[in-house]
Amino acid sequence: MRPLVRMTLVAAGAVVVPVLPLLVLGLSFESELEAWLRREVSPLGRCAMLVALLAGDIVLPVPSSAVSTYGGGILGTGLATLASWLGMTLGAVAGFALARLFGERIAVRLAGREDLERMAALSRRYGPAALAITRALPILAEACVLLMGATRLSWRRFLPPVLVCNLIISFVYAAFGEFFRNRNALPAAVVLSGTVPLIVALVARSRLRRPHTDPFANRV
Repeated sequence: MRPLVRMTLVAAGAVVVPVLPLLVLGLSFESELEAWLRREVSPLGRCAMLVALLAGDIVLPVPSSAVSTYGGGILGTGLATLASWLGMTLGAVAGFALARLFGERIAVRLAGREDLERMAALSRRYGPAALAITRALPILAEACVLLMGATRLSWRRFLPPVLVCNLIISFVYAAFGEFFRNRNALPAAVVLSGTVPLIVALVARSRLRRPHTDPFANRV
């Protein structure tokens, strides 16, 4: 049940975070918040907050696609891409390192055995390319990273697909956020970017077979 609960929290966060302030405080809230951020927080400070949020995605239900999209809206494509790429990469590296250090125990605790079994089946078929295949999918991306760490994948095979895919994903969401911010539709873009990847992940998760074998028996 833990992966399902986490997916629900991600979906709720993606929808509620950008919408609730508008409902409670009125439509002027977004412009007031943006003006406050410009007065009180430097672009570097906002980048740091974006990095910190995304780096915690391995242990917290952070809707990274929605956060990156919002980052593009308040920082612009360039800075948001850099901050998103750095945050997503730090989170992936931290999860991979923890799984390599503590093995099966931490991987099962953070991802759940069911999703690890699904990722094991995927990795047996595609090897480290499974990291690229799942990188944009909530929950499954984290499970894949943890499985690769727990099965002792080498750093030189782990980093290239993660670094490249994180850069592409960060750019796409950041540009998406800036595009819709210029059209006064950033809240809708944040909700869309948070919910669509989650729906895709749920569909993919339902289609991935669980072989009910030890997911840690495969050393990729």
